[in-house]
Amino acid sequence: MSIRKRNGSDVWHVDLRAPGGERIRQTTGTTNRKEAQEYHDKLKHDLWRVAKLGEKPKRTFSEAVLRFLKEKAGQSDFGNKTLHMRHFRTKFGGRDLGSITRDEIYEALPEVNRRKKRETVPVSRATKNLYLSTIRSMFNMAANEWGWITGAPKLPNLATDNRRIRWITREEAQRLLQAIGTDWMRDIAMLGFATGLRQSNLLALEWSQVDLVKRRAWIHPDQAKARRPIGVPLNDEAVDVIRRQLGKHQTRVFSRRGKPIVRWDLAQWNRAVARAGIDHFRFHDVRHTWASWHVQSGTPLNRLMELGGWSKYEHVLRYAHLAPDHLAEHAATVTIWAHSPEGAGEERPQSLVA
Repeated sequence: MSIRKRNGSDVWHVDLRAPGGERIRQTTGTTNRKEAQEYHDKLKHDLWRVAKLGEKPKRTFSEAVLRFLKEKAGQSDFGNKTLHMRHFRTKFGGRDLGSITRDEIYEALPEVNRRKKRETVPVSRATKNLYLSTIRSMFNMAANEWGWITGAPKLPNLATDNRRIRWITREEAQRLLQAIGTDWMRDIAMLGFATGLRQSNLLALEWSQVDLVKRRAWIHPDQAKARRPIGVPLNDEAVDVIRRQLGKHQTRVFSRRGKPIVRWDLAQWNRAVARAGIDHFRFHDVRHTWASWHVQSGTPLNRLMELGGWSKYEHVLRYAHLAPDHLAEHAATVTIWAHSPEGAGEERPQSLVA
């Protein structure tokens, strides 16, 4: 039988032999038998034209996904790429890669996320842009590196809201840390406030990446979001946190019950945030807070960019408004009374005198 269902799935799969004897087994991406049969017939026809007429073989979306994930294996965001491609594969399945249009890709973006107890929440534009980034990368590789398609569809990011940076004061951070009831979570949060490292880098930090004598740590390029190494100077609080982990695990800095920590306890984090009297504070906002404190304390933006491992200057410009001190001398040049020709030497009205 040339089309069949596999492993209890409702989706039809193709199982046939090409003219050269190669066995072809792949999904059709549809649960409709008639559509699956049409897909099978077209695939068989295309294989014949490739073998007999020397035409360039057509590649399916599923083939591209498998090759893409194979080449991206081992990257720090591989889990996210797999999640994104699993979603798109349900939409495009065995479709001819070159037939997929820009509009179809945007229509296929996820609209809701499912959480516990079947709760659904809308997917933000920022999250949709992550999906776009993954599929854009795959299409670009298919066009420019693999030669599977003549050109990749243009997939610009969706416009996102320019929301205010979420950060908390040092007093609020102290309350939050006191509200965390688990030692390993409290220590990771403290190191986050001290270094600005992302949660994934903190959880995966190894002893081979730390030098307590020289008071520094480092993130390797394959672990960094910008794909470039990050040098991390350690202040007193960071050193104290790391020293508390000595002897707990052979390779990982942070561990739980003798095992590496693979997942953050979001529920416990949210409870601690609520107990501390803080609203809507994600763990990633720890990094925003660290950057905000730096700017408020006078750290130049170019140094902050290096400390945080950002690849673009505009990523740190969003913190610049928190410390406008360098503009004070320019603000003083615009006054009402000091530079008014007709008002020179006149006293200010009494109602304006503090």
